[in-house]
Amino acid sequence: MKSKIFIIEHLEPKLWPWCIIEYKHISRTVRKKNVWFTNIKKSDVRKLEKYGKVFTQSIKSMRLENPYLLDPEAKQTLTPENSRPFQYFIFGGILGDNPPKKRTQAELALFLPNAKIFNIGKAQMSTDNAVYVVKQIVNGTPLEKIPFQDEIEIKLNKIESTILPYRYALVNGKPFYSKELINYLKKN
Repeated sequence: MKSKIFIIEHLEPKLWPWCIIEYKHISRTVRKKNVWFTNIKKSDVRKLEKYGKVFTQSIKSMRLENPYLLDPEAKQTLTPENSRPFQYFIFGGILGDNPPKKRTQAELALFLPNAKIFNIGKAQMSTDNAVYVVKQIVNGTPLEKIPFQDEIEIKLNKIESTILPYRYALVNGKPFYSKELINYLKKN
């Protein structure tokens, strides 16, 4: 059986520091050999090489056989059964807006006519959380058996905090996120 490849199509105008942190977390989650970063500017390739395979070309120009595209607006939900025949899982590397602007359809789905499109729930997740959830589903855990928490509050200091308005998978009762991201938020 071929290993599953988790493809992050970078759709932000820059490779922001928080993107690198999230992409690094994805690499640790599914292992470097299973991650592709696409649509990366030539000047940013070296920044991501240690976290996965890096392509300057967009996934839109790659002719992958039977790819899956993850989109919260998709009608069908990903299951362990319907994920088996597929090797490629495509995620949009997009900073989510609250409320969501539904950019996956406009920026990816229209350009990937051969992709099967599935959701992992309707709630918006960070890209690293979406990858973690798909990995769990591919490994046999149905979506309804994965515990989640909507929103997390991050204490920045004794007075201030910030709310991250996304859905987070719970791992051992704690939201799945990179500690490096929390440190970055506290400093910035």
